[in-house]
Amino acid sequence: MLEEQFSYRNEEGFQIFYYRWSPEAADVRGVVQIAHGMGETAARYERVARELCRQGFRVYANDHRGHGHTAVGVNDLGYIGEEDGFDGMVRDLKQLGDIICEENPDTPVFLLGHSMGSFLAQKFMALYGDSLSGVILSGSNGPADPQTMEQGMFVAKSEVEANGPKAKSQLLTGMLFGGFNQSFAPARTDFDWLSRDESEVDKYIADPYCGSVFPSSFFYHLFQGLAALHEPELVSRIPKDLPIYIFSGDKDPVGNFGEGVLQLYESYKQLGIQDVECKLYPDARHEMLNEINRDEVTRDLMEWLNHHIAS
Repeated sequence: MLEEQFSYRNEEGFQIFYYRWSPEAADVRGVVQIAHGMGETAARYERVARELCRQGFRVYANDHRGHGHTAVGVNDLGYIGEEDGFDGMVRDLKQLGDIICEENPDTPVFLLGHSMGSFLAQKFMALYGDSLSGVILSGSNGPADPQTMEQGMFVAKSEVEANGPKAKSQLLTGMLFGGFNQSFAPARTDFDWLSRDESEVDKYIADPYCGSVFPSSFFYHLFQGLAALHEPELVSRIPKDLPIYIFSGDKDPVGNFGEGVLQLYESYKQLGIQDVECKLYPDARHEMLNEINRDEVTRDLMEWLNHHIAS
């Protein structure tokens, strides 16, 4: 596998850092674009990229604004701009998607989004689904509760007005993640909800680019984006022939322990999308690609991709 690193400047002046992982063989069967989650980096997907490359896929993954090497520094982690941060990250994905299409003409492109990245992917496929051959949603959830989002935006806006857009918010971090470990008591760490694999949890904690407390402005943009994600006018734009694969652990608090994931699956079926598949892994938590059964999860992912490349 060949790893290369690049960057591009987006319309707001952020220099967006991204990886390109390519198979050693010249022939590329398809491309997978990865959108990582909140409070992590694209580098954490090197393992699955290696397997994708082994099977003939080229992989691209950017560090979102406010994340990883795209952030100006560790102290700026979570700052995604003054306005329109959620949709801005979606536009950044589209800009990378345009680069992908230029570099890989007439090649099927799949978008894999994890956690926050899966919500960005949900918006992306409504706006730009015609550019994709399929979408994969990992660690996702269905429609957000409007009242909860409204309350979150109110608190976030109040904190921004009081402390500025770059001030870190322990309050909102606690509101969003505080209950995630309750089902795994006694918890060894604050991040046991991520995976049953303790070594993976420890690597996450040791990474200076992972698990940071984010500023209140980030939460405002996130809640704003989630609140609008399932508006009928938006979701009706998802191409009906776009294949969608959803996978999650049934102990993932982000997906409401499977309930929200199934709700998402049913919502796409009700929209008339013809090819939707959902898989819940028993007892597994949030990061399925870093779980103790990750080899099984990766095999299932490859099976789905190979089927849709063939068809």
